[in-house]
Amino acid sequence: MENIFKEIQPEEISENPFKLLDLDWMLITAGNLNNFNTMTASWGGFGVLWNKKIAICFIRPQRYTFQFVEKNDLFSLCFFEETHRDILNYCGSNSGKNVNKIESTGLLPFYTKNNCIAYKQSKLIIECRKIYSDVLKNNHFIDRMIPHEIYPTNDFHYIYIGEILQCYIK
Repeated sequence: MENIFKEIQPEEISENPFKLLDLDWMLITAGNLNNFNTMTASWGGFGVLWNKKIAICFIRPQRYTFQFVEKNDLFSLCFFEETHRDILNYCGSNSGKNVNKIESTGLLPFYTKNNCIAYKQSKLIIECRKIYSDVLKNNHFIDRMIPHEIYPTNDFHYIYIGEILQCYIK
């Protein structure tokens, strides 16, 4: 574990979760240092479910990162200072199938305490163990405008609920 980070409990995260997700964005990463991928995301949540501190993220199945999250038990959510917005923009608009995001952005990956991949440039790292996943279903939307507006081609996100194992801040 990189010694530039301090371990904290989830309830010690002081940043506004709406700002973190909607404005700051995050990188969702899964795999191992020999074979992994990362993607930019701005949808998700944090809370308590099943007596566990959890993080929720959403990934469409056509995203390259989807197969890594599906195949691995662990994933990380990494948040960055605004000075790294270019990294988030790049990772959100380029597929790891076509480019090497790590080489292209200068991201510096490492293993966390529980062997999640995180980045030295992160300001906040949340490492998670998958405990639930499912695909969103068209007929389960109460607000019928959401699938019409967000999923016109029926490419519904998968929802992943991860138990938060550890959090790190700089």
